[in-house]
Amino acid sequence: MPTTSITYLENTKDYVLNKGHGVKGLADMGIKSLPNQYIQPEEERFDLDKIILTNNGENNSIPIIDMSNLDDHAMKTLICNAAEKWGFFQLINHGMPLNVLEDVKAATYRFFELSAQEKSKFLKENSPTNNVRYGTSFVPEVERALEWKDYLSLFFVSEKEALACWPLACRAEALEYMKSSEFVIRNLLKILMKGLNIHEIDERKKTLLMGTKRINLNYYPKCPNPELTVAVGRHSDVSTLTILLQDDVGGLYVRGLDGESWIHVPPIDGALVINIGDALQILSNGKYKSVEHRVIANGQKNRVSIPIFVNPRPNDVIAPFEELMEGGDKPKYKEILYSDYVKYFFKKAHDGKATIDFAKNTN
Repeated sequence: MPTTSITYLENTKDYVLNKGHGVKGLADMGIKSLPNQYIQPEEERFDLDKIILTNNGENNSIPIIDMSNLDDHAMKTLICNAAEKWGFFQLINHGMPLNVLEDVKAATYRFFELSAQEKSKFLKENSPTNNVRYGTSFVPEVERALEWKDYLSLFFVSEKEALACWPLACRAEALEYMKSSEFVIRNLLKILMKGLNIHEIDERKKTLLMGTKRINLNYYPKCPNPELTVAVGRHSDVSTLTILLQDDVGGLYVRGLDGESWIHVPPIDGALVINIGDALQILSNGKYKSVEHRVIANGQKNRVSIPIFVNPRPNDVIAPFEELMEGGDKPKYKEILYSDYVKYFFKKAHDGKATIDFAKNTN
């Protein structure tokens, strides 16, 4: 445990952001109160009065879908309905080996247990490639208050680069996790496209839907004042799809159908949480919805989660599929270069669904 007391740290931000300690470094000190930099404005803190406890009510819980039979028409309908109504669902019996899921969770802990000096090798200014990034919070340079989270972001270019540049502590497990997800991703996209009456995914659509992938290893240390901060602020993902593995601690909340409440996504052993990203909302002309979600800080336990973001390529232009306009519908979104959309997302703090407005067709 570091001997430096947080009281005497001249610059908490420098310690956390630039020296590679992250919020884990603060937590490991045993601090008793939250540093001011992490105290969120009241409107961004978690309002316990707006939580809906998950139960079996149709409007109060995220759908749980069994994917064991890929020929099951009812299962396909459930997936498309969940994508339209909720933007979120959980998959069980999805075909990814459970040992692969357990291994990548263990590898996440292993990476974050490394010394600050070792993790610092992957900070933006030190990393061997732009495709590997260790960091904390979301965009610290522009946030009014920092988020209580550390992460390692791994953008997949090729297996050769991954083997050369991804941290050894988690390299093999993260690669295996990504490879194992391919079957699930392809089947989900096939089902979702049929829900749009698109029966063939040609090469162009394939790159728009799943041209690139990025894995994040997220670490949320236990927090001294969880009620004053957030682990991840309100946002929707910029992906086509996000495939999320969460541990048994919980803390992910999704915006309820009433637009006001928050609904917990309970951990289910071996399940994957699937959510629609902004890119698919745009490509589907708004039929499938990306939905606001957030993560609360936990005062009792450390938590990890591992999302795979399935995205278009940076140089792809995204817009509603032409087939969807053939019935006379008007495009709700303009053509936009995907890299411009992503840059816009990352140049501001988390702000709910504001990024999608950037792509709305104003004509």
